[in-house]
Amino acid sequence: MTFSELCQAVEREMESDFLGGEPVSSDPVTLQKRAIIGYKAETDIMKRRIEQILESFRVSEVVGDSDIPKIPSWYENAVEAVFHEIWGLAGIAEWFGAEYAQSSSAKIIGERIYFMKDGVMTLMPQTISGERSAQLIRALLLLSPEERLDSETHEIYMLDGTRVTVFRGGMVKKNQQAVIFRRYVIPIYSFEEQTARGTIPEDAVPLFEDMVRIGYNVVFCGSVRSAKTTFLATWQSYEDPTLEGVLVETDPEIPMHTLMPDAPVVQIIADGDKLAGISKSLMRSDADYFILAEARDGIALDTAVRIARKGTRRMKMTYHCHDPLAFSQDAAAEIVRSLGGNTAEIALRIADSFDYVFHFANIRPGNRKRLRGIYELDVEEDLSADSRRIAMHEVCRYLPSEDDWRWMYHLGDEKREAGYEADAEALMSFDQRLRALSERSLS
Repeated sequence: MTFSELCQAVEREMESDFLGGEPVSSDPVTLQKRAIIGYKAETDIMKRRIEQILESFRVSEVVGDSDIPKIPSWYENAVEAVFHEIWGLAGIAEWFGAEYAQSSSAKIIGERIYFMKDGVMTLMPQTISGERSAQLIRALLLLSPEERLDSETHEIYMLDGTRVTVFRGGMVKKNQQAVIFRRYVIPIYSFEEQTARGTIPEDAVPLFEDMVRIGYNVVFCGSVRSAKTTFLATWQSYEDPTLEGVLVETDPEIPMHTLMPDAPVVQIIADGDKLAGISKSLMRSDADYFILAEARDGIALDTAVRIARKGTRRMKMTYHCHDPLAFSQDAAAEIVRSLGGNTAEIALRIADSFDYVFHFANIRPGNRKRLRGIYELDVEEDLSADSRRIAMHEVCRYLPSEDDWRWMYHLGDEKREAGYEADAEALMSFDQRLRALSERSLS
């Protein structure tokens, strides 16, 4: 008996069997739906009966045992193998195990299965047939009854928060349907742990702690998987836990209740029209600070700018961009695209709203996450020409050839004044440390 024949035999037994007093065949869809969603009761019912059937077949529970049939190595044991092969997540189930708990994504493309491993999308040995893939998609769609079954694209959320995106039919090439599993894995690091991983320079840790105390408005920008959101979470973990905060996300990405369990931080999931509908309420909020995780569109950016221009400090935001020097202009273009307005004027308002831009990058080969640069963001006035212009002063630059950082001292009057008002002692420390780092870079 092969593993495939074993699965077929177990399925036949289950179809004619009774579980908990109810025939499986009476409502297999509901059982499968609740099991694949992750409801423990239904999953346990199915697995207990599978175990009984396997025992009657004298099949070993141990993967790799010499018993025939041989259980595929990507399953934990025979019960898990049969359950997922017939009703559950098939070969993608391994991604939900402990070994891949820190993997951010997995993909099914055609019959191929990929897992994100060490920052690289890696082809796995298991495959999935087109028929089984279609069955999996149908089961996943049971999670969202409002989804149209004839649609060629779907976005679904599993019970554990995993986001599933499906492309099929006319959206893809023949037999190349795609199912993308994405979960947010935000490690909670300290600045010291970030230095141990080489993401930031070790001698900058006290400097960053001073910046958090002062409460500068900061933007963490970079490409996908460049560690900008991880660094935002690290930065936030140093925030004063007695202050009231509001976190706005488009997806449930940063577990603030885990990061700062005792801090009064309201967590809101909203984007697009939903965010536009609550933006006035946010601006009327008496929160001490706001966090906008991944400002993806003009509405989110406009909300951030309007909140900052009210005088709100300690703002934190991540933004997807390649060129940090063009942050203000790129963000302004997004706002104009969504809401209209003058790009140049909006860019000036953006530059006036934030104090520092941190740029992160994924350095290849090796998928090394690195702080690429830090820029002091300001708006300078030319009184003779009666004009204002955006000024970005580079204070830190990563040197790839040396895998080290160079520092350049600059502390504008506006940043100095804001720091003095917020925490004079922290400002003095920040000033001295930045000056010392700069002098060390020149020596």
